[in-house]
Amino acid sequence: MTERPDDRTTSAVRPYVITGGRADAGVEPLSWESLVMAAEAAPPATLQPEHRTILTHCQGLLSVAEVSAHLGQPPSVVQVLLADLIGWGLIVTRPPIPPAERADVTMLRKVLHGLESRL
Repeated sequence: MTERPDDRTTSAVRPYVITGGRADAGVEPLSWESLVMAAEAAPPATLQPEHRTILTHCQGLLSVAEVSAHLGQPPSVVQVLLADLIGWGLIVTRPPIPPAERADVTMLRKVLHGLESRL
């Protein structure tokens, strides 16, 4: 059975070509959990298709990993493309939400004991 070109889920364009041969963004890379969203600025007509696709998907907050999944490209490629968009003022970022601190178990036991005593 032969695979048809429209059956592919990933781009036929190599990541090297998409990033212009760059392996890193030249700045601190965004973590996979970082949240990105398209800015209100109008994109220029000269953007490459992958940049436009990112802007289309980022109308709400998305993580870098989600953008990577939508594009069907490795996160390292998406990090380079997002760095471009951030540099041009077309994407805004928010750092990942830190994990919640663990609650004190003794405090939770006291609360549970207080609730049980009211029953």
